[in-house]
Amino acid sequence: MNLILMGLPGAGKGTQAEKIVEKYHVPHISTGDMFRAAIKNGTDLGLKAKSYMDDGALVPDEVTIGIVRERLSQDDCSNGFLLDGFPRTPAQAGALEEMLEEMDRKLDHVLYIKVPREDLFKRLTGRWICPTCGTAYHEVFNPPQEKGKCDKDGSELMQRDDDKPETVDKRLEVNLEQTKPLVDFYEEKGYLRNVDGQQDIDQVFVDVDKLLQGSNA
Repeated sequence: MNLILMGLPGAGKGTQAEKIVEKYHVPHISTGDMFRAAIKNGTDLGLKAKSYMDDGALVPDEVTIGIVRERLSQDDCSNGFLLDGFPRTPAQAGALEEMLEEMDRKLDHVLYIKVPREDLFKRLTGRWICPTCGTAYHEVFNPPQEKGKCDKDGSELMQRDDDKPETVDKRLEVNLEQTKPLVDFYEEKGYLRNVDGQQDIDQVFVDVDKLLQGSNA
C-alpha cells in the first residue's frame, strides 16, 4: 500500500502515522529522515542536499526527488510506504507520479487529516513545557494540577517560541497556502481521502483504517 499523509501542524499526523505503521507494516518516510540518512550515508545526492542546507538554501526539486527515488527503491519499501512531508508542491507530486510509474507502482491514497484552523490554533498555543524536567502539558487536553506549575517539581511552565500565538498564526497561514494547491492536485486526480481530525485519536484511526481496509478489499 503506497500512501501519502497530509495535515496542517497540530492535526495529529505523527500519531496516526505511528498507528498506520504498526498495523500495516509499511515504513514511515519523512523528508527530514530521508535527508539525514542520505547525508549520513554520503550518497552523491545526500552531499548535494547538504551543500544547499549548509548555505541555508532550499534543496532543489531534482535533488529532493532523487533522494525520494533512492529511498523508495530500498527493500523495506517493497510492500508499500507512508510518505510524510513529500511532495510539498504540485510539481513534486507530478514528479512522484512519474517516478512511481517508472517503478511500476502507483499511489493508493492521499490521507488528509482535516482540522479547522481555529481548532489547530487552540491545540498549538495550548502547549506548555516544564523547563526543568521537560514534561509537556496542554491547557485543554493535559492541564497541570496548578495552573502554570509543573506537577512533578513545581517549576514555572514556559511556552516554546514555536507555540506562541503570533508564531502559530503565521505558521498555519504559510502551511495553508502551501497545502491548498497540493490538496487540489490530489482531489482532481481522485486520490484525496479527507479524514475528520477533530475526533478522538482512536476514532480518527478507525476512520483511517476503514479507508485502508477498503483498498485491500
